[in-house]
Order: sequence, then C-alpha cells, then structure tokens
Amino acid sequence: QAQVHPSPESPLAHLSCCRCSGAAMGKNYYAILGIEKNASQEDIKKAYRKSALKWHPDKNRERQEEASEKFREIAEAYDVLSDQEKKRIYDQFGEEGLKGGPRPEEGPPGNGPGGPSHGGFSYQFSGDPNDIFARFFKDSFQRSSSFGESPFEDAGGLFGGGMFPMGGMAMGPMGMGMNMSGGSAASGEHCRKRPAMFDLHCSLEDLYNGTTRKLKVKRTSTSLKRADDAVLEIAIKPGWKPGTKVTFQGEGDEFGNSGQAQDVVFVIREKRHPLYTREGSNLLHHRKIPLVDALTGFKFDLPHLEPDKTLRIAVNEIVTPTYTKVVKGKGMPSSKDPAEKGDLVVTFDIVYPKELPADSKERLREVLPRF
Repeated sequence: QAQVHPSPESPLAHLSCCRCSGAAMGKNYYAILGIEKNASQEDIKKAYRKSALKWHPDKNRERQEEASEKFREIAEAYDVLSDQEKKRIYDQFGEEGLKGGPRPEEGPPGNGPGGPSHGGFSYQFSGDPNDIFARFFKDSFQRSSSFGESPFEDAGGLFGGGMFPMGGMAMGPMGMGMNMSGGSAASGEHCRKRPAMFDLHCSLEDLYNGTTRKLKVKRTSTSLKRADDAVLEIAIKPGWKPGTKVTFQGEGDEFGNSGQAQDVVFVIREKRHPLYTREGSNLLHHRKIPLVDALTGFKFDLPHLEPDKTLRIAVNEIVTPTYTKVVKGKGMPSSKDPAEKGDLVVTFDIVYPKELPADSKERLREVLPRF
C-alpha cells in the first residue's frame, strides 16, 4: 500500500493582531497579507500571490472600486515587507516611522536626535500595483520548476552522491526495470532509516488530469521469500504538487540477511511545459503581441491542459507593459477538491515595429492622443 505525503507548504497564518514594538502601527501590513510578523520571505510571496489574485480587479468587476483599493493596499504591503530595509524600519517604528514621522520616543519632528525621518529615510508608496503584479508573475513564469528532463534521474543526482549505499537502485516504466545491488549487513544498518528515493517526472497534463503510472523495480533478497522484481503502481491525483512523495514500504533491497527491506519513495517532479508555468494552484502564461493588438484589442486561442480543450481569450483593454489578464478558475485543480481550481494569469510583452513609413507616422499623429 503506497503512502502519499503532500508537498510541504508553509501554511499562511491567521490574521495577525500584533503591533510594532514601541510604535502605533497605523496600517498593519501583516494583517493585510494575512500573515504573522515572523513570516518568512517565502511566506510573504505566497501571501501576496494569494491576496493579489483574490482582489485583482479583473476578478471583481462587480465591485471595482473596493477591489482596486484593496489591490493597492496589498501591493503596498508587499512592497514594504519584501524589502529588508523597509521591513526593518516598519517593524521597529510602524507606518508613521516608515513614512518619515517621528519615532515614539522623539516627540514632534526635530525634537529628537534622529530628525523627522530617521536618518533621511522617508517612504511613500508611489508604485503602480499593476506593475508590481505583472513583474511578480513574469518573474514566476521565468523560474523553472523542473528538476531536469531525464525521466530516470537517480537519487544521487537529487540528494547528493553516496546517500544510498545500496548502490544504485533504479526504476523505469513497466518492463524496463533495472537491477539494484544488495548491500552488506553493515551497509544495510547504515541506511536502514534512509529510503531509496527517486524522481518521478510528470507533465503538467498528468498533474492536471491525474493518471496512473506503473514502475517495475528489481531488488535483492537474502532471507526474504519474495520475487526478484515488483511492479509498483502510482495513482497520480489531479492537483498533486512537485515534492509530493509516494512511499512503498519494504519494496527495496533487503538489508543484508536481516529480513527487513528498504522503503522505496518516489518524489513527484514537474516537467517543463512549453506554454505554462505553475505557481501553486495557478497557471502562468506569457506571450508576445504586436503593438497594433496592444492598442486595438484582440483574441487568441490557448490550448488548455484538459484534453481537447482550447480557451478563447478576449482582450478588449489597451495592453500596457504592466497589464495582466486573469482568467478565473482556469488554473490547476486542488488536490483536496479537484473541482476547486486556481486561476490562469497571462502576462504580455509588446513587440514594437522596427520602422514605420512616414505616412503611417503622420496618420498615427492624427489619431493617437497626446498626454
């Protein structure tokens, strides 16, 4: 019986009610993102992604004004907490201290040794929340979640050589089992608590729809009465994340003649996809468009991960460098509830023409407004 261990994720904490030490906090950036004050940078990124997608104006057309205000607050909170210097000042002096007000022990500006802005530091959020959102997801798209393209990368390649003294158990698809050498009693004792771990590379389609993989392993036995090989079946569930582990107890080599065998663990890895990058439960897609489409609107077809399904996406707004298109419910399914899906986030690069005829330039001057 295989045991499944979900990919570890730092859970987002409940809203924090803490106050900065020694200062009235003003805006509680931690509460805005729904995290505790001791949250790591990774937790801050996850919280921003979740909150920004929840309140993105594209997903809240029925309450645009409220969504735009919250979207801006979320961007400001992320701008501060993702920057170590801003975060340090905010944690110590709160929003007022961050934005150039007096420290609590100083009284009115100018009455204390630090002056009104603590050595000249004065912060005002003047960024475009759409720009922060677009840059965040463009950067995410460019990060690869693939751990290599070899379908049978061994454990030494992932965890460092020599971790498994058994000497190279390998696995393959049904009918392609590879031998794993037996170890001595001493080596068995050394690795008794260390399972044999192997990457199982899956496509995004596999992780979206679910699939079954059968893997054949060959193992050595001294005192154990069992077959020299075993077929291990893994039912990959929709929504599984990279890092999910599937454990088969006692299916590896026997430890010497102890009557006990090593566990075999497969770790889900995600293959690189030509169209999508996964970010949690969301799918990211990045595409280039010509300037004329950016100005006039367009539609495009995007093959989806669901079999024989194509999304037709209409963009009616003017596409600026900070524009993002969020398509609700077209991301990855949740492993807990496959009916619950994340979002599809589309970012764009605008391709400008290298040259224009003089008459075209003149017509553009007549049509396009000047600001």
